[in-house]
Amino acid sequence: MGESVAEATITSWLKEVGDTIEMDEPVLEIATDKVDSEVPSEVDGKLVEKLFEADDVVKVGQTIAIIETDGEIEDDAGAGDESSADEEESAEVAEVEETVEAAKSTASGSTGEDYSDSSRFYSPLVKNIAKEEGIPVSELDQIEGTGKEGRVTKNDILGYVENRGSQPQKTKSSGKSVDTSKIEKGVSSQPEPVVSGEDEIIEMSRMGKMIAHHMVESVQKSAHVQSFIEVDVTNIWNWRNKHKAEFQKKEGEKLTFTPIFMEAVAKAIRDFPMINISVNEDATKVIKKKNINLGMAAALPDGNLIVPVIKNADRLNLVGMAKAVNDLANRARQNKLKPDEIQGGTYTVTNVGTFGSIMGTPIINQPQVGILALGAIRKMPAVIETQDGDFIGIRYKMILSHSYDHRVVNGALGGQFVQRVAQYLEGFDKNREI
Repeated sequence: MGESVAEATITSWLKEVGDTIEMDEPVLEIATDKVDSEVPSEVDGKLVEKLFEADDVVKVGQTIAIIETDGEIEDDAGAGDESSADEEESAEVAEVEETVEAAKSTASGSTGEDYSDSSRFYSPLVKNIAKEEGIPVSELDQIEGTGKEGRVTKNDILGYVENRGSQPQKTKSSGKSVDTSKIEKGVSSQPEPVVSGEDEIIEMSRMGKMIAHHMVESVQKSAHVQSFIEVDVTNIWNWRNKHKAEFQKKEGEKLTFTPIFMEAVAKAIRDFPMINISVNEDATKVIKKKNINLGMAAALPDGNLIVPVIKNADRLNLVGMAKAVNDLANRARQNKLKPDEIQGGTYTVTNVGTFGSIMGTPIINQPQVGILALGAIRKMPAVIETQDGDFIGIRYKMILSHSYDHRVVNGALGGQFVQRVAQYLEGFDKNREI
């Protein structure tokens, strides 16, 4: 699933226990961050046991199912060694049984309290974390779940563990948690929104919930500040209009503005490598990234955004960048991205101008420290300086909005970086050959 992918959520099983499975036939669907993928079987056989259910979060490397196969044991020594073959078969059976038991232990936890007495559903991962942290059933039942039907997710229990002991005591009554410390102070808890009979209640999608969580987490973690700069992109506008038909015919690809902008961003990052960093968990160290991997926010048909990553973007020429941009954008819209293709980004670019916005204040894509928003390109009256004096003319302009983490990126660096991007765009060679 890619080096940077650590876990996945099982979204649905495509096969049930007892079903026959062929090699490379999809067995289940999983989701990592924002990408849905099918998991094919590596063997022919029959599904005899599922160790996890839908909505469970599973770490990469864990056994999730047992498939029974019909294998033959090679007998190189002939019929006289049947007893040896039987011993080898028994050893293999014993090894498989040990693997099954180990997988079951991983799924349900090997020590600690039994959570079967609870009336709530808990995934094996949540139970395992609770056991490791010594959380009893009574305490686990008090944790508010943000998952489907109020289930406690991995993030819920990890957040609870992180703040355990510092949170006010909560009691459960009629299925709702009540903050007793606020009651004692005479302050009511935050009220639920009032729903009338004509209102429609819409369940958030899994992706929507994950995006909401990531956005809140990013704002809480990073000190967001913004720098804005106006850019004259008239040369780029005219050059693209002149060459887009030729480019389409020669390369079989559409020439959009995006690869031109991404090329300028990659050059600017090379000039200011301290934009291409991340911060460790306790904000005591900075990790300077060797590779420039540009995330490219793309809109999905359902309105959500996904961020495929162009790896080593500074090594691509304009043609290579255009092909990478078009390929990732097309497969993102078709939900055909691989999990690793949205991992490993070191800086993100989002085009808010697609929706007509002239600027935006985007939220940083953690664990990165910066994100650039591209505003809409508009015809604007501008003062044009010439040797014969100044005059007013019509130019194509746009606004770049740079959001950055003020914990590690100061105003000078944040401003100089977006200024350098603007300089590359305004200095675009209008006589450039494809």
